[in-house]
Amino acid sequence: MNIDWAALGSVFGVSLVTTVALVGLFTLGIVGLSKREAAAQRGASATAVTSGAYVCFALCAAAVAYGIYLIVA
Repeated sequence: MNIDWAALGSVFGVSLVTTVALVGLFTLGIVGLSKREAAAQRGASATAVTSGAYVCFALCAAAVAYGIYLIVA
């Protein structure tokens, strides 16, 4: 059996970067929604923060859908 260590390292690196990026985007979405609730308690508008949170969640969903597409296709 012969293992291509360069390819294995490449897959590991891409997986690590993608995982960190997705977790970061999801975290930004959660923080955005919590800022919305804090702004609502103060009586202020947080439309931009809410929109940014939904964009982060949409990007996460798109990345997951693309990953599933890559696995299936």
